[in-house]
Amino acid sequence: MAATRIWIKNPLAIFTANDLDASGGLVIEDGRIAEVLSKGQQPSTPCEQTFDAREHVVLPGLINTHHHFYQTLTRAWAPVVNQPLFPWLKTLYPVWARLTPEKLALASKVALAELLLSGCSTAADHHYLFPGGLENAIDVQVEAVRELGMRAMLTRGSMSLGEADGGLPPQQTVQQGEVILADSQRLIGQYHQRGDGAQIQIALAPCSPFSVTQEIMRQSAELAEELDVRLHTHLAETLDEEDFCLQRFGLRTVDYLDSVGWLGPRTWLAHGIHFNPEEIIRLGAAGTGICHCPSSNMRLASGICPSVELEAAGAPLGLGVDGSASNDASNMILEARQALYIQRLRYGAEQITPHRVLGWASKGSAKLLGRSDIGELAVGKQADLALFKLDELRFSGSHDPLSALLLCGADRADRMMIGGTWRVIDGQIEGLDVAQLIADHRQAARELIAG
Repeated sequence: MAATRIWIKNPLAIFTANDLDASGGLVIEDGRIAEVLSKGQQPSTPCEQTFDAREHVVLPGLINTHHHFYQTLTRAWAPVVNQPLFPWLKTLYPVWARLTPEKLALASKVALAELLLSGCSTAADHHYLFPGGLENAIDVQVEAVRELGMRAMLTRGSMSLGEADGGLPPQQTVQQGEVILADSQRLIGQYHQRGDGAQIQIALAPCSPFSVTQEIMRQSAELAEELDVRLHTHLAETLDEEDFCLQRFGLRTVDYLDSVGWLGPRTWLAHGIHFNPEEIIRLGAAGTGICHCPSSNMRLASGICPSVELEAAGAPLGLGVDGSASNDASNMILEARQALYIQRLRYGAEQITPHRVLGWASKGSAKLLGRSDIGELAVGKQADLALFKLDELRFSGSHDPLSALLLCGADRADRMMIGGTWRVIDGQIEGLDVAQLIADHRQAARELIAG
């Protein structure tokens, strides 16, 4: 049977993340973009379906490159509302240590559903908590991703340096190196898909300099090289972290990264705030990517990512919502708005445009994940689309539709297409009982806090 051709016709506005004119819309066939049409242009052959997009702003599916799904269970928890990173972590670790497979499944589904409704089609999650009974955490997340029909880069995180050895996490949350590496190999073999259209991918992600040993950093880099997967970690998020690296390793963060074999194009880093000019040049020369997490950085008062210098040096730049206990939302279009505003504080209005920021949230983020099949609208790319309406009160009187998405605070997609299939229609996720999910998730969150 011939594949159905769908014409997404004459959008109100469209952002392609490249120089193509798509004002006439897109033709979708077999899960990919088959044609990009300029104004007045017709599809080359008839389409079985036409979707009139005259009320919609069309974006590539947004790509979230750093998250902690499990943290949706500890949002806006009073004891940590006013704490910076290190005390925030120390207070939350014992709570997170009580995580169960059932609670992780609910937390992951909530995070993914929230992301999907915000225009996000692909999410990277950094899961590093494997207390007793939660050894198969990544398997649990795979099921949640499949249920929502999204794409994900699930990173096998780890913590191997507990309080007893001078690290930050409590002992019940750390694992031995051989356990971490064996599970990493298993997950890559079982789930990692390669090539265009991949739904599930796996990366290796020791948590941070203050929660893992140098050995697991080195061994993870070697395994990633051997099995050709990507590497991810937190780096240069706070000055406390910088002090920790200087005291424990006698090295600044980028020197430490280099010393364990991580400075290269396989790696992308969460936060990347506290770099000096020489370090930025080294990161750019190595092609190491940076995920900017503006909401979390503002919430924890960590600082502002030096985005313009990083890009100028050659470092790929993308966006992430970070964990839902330091954001405390999982909303990619709102994250782009935060990026626009916090980066303007640093660089001024002329340099940081809505187009530039939407580029970080799409094509830039795709590059962090090592993907060229998503993140932009062009022939042959995956048909991952986010469609927004501007019919609410907040948009009334706005003139430039693309700018209005960010400046007027769009927070919810009207439609989402992933791989040519509609996953959100009229603002509702196909096949998901959201009210029941919220009820179950709220109960799980209460239980987790209560212990």
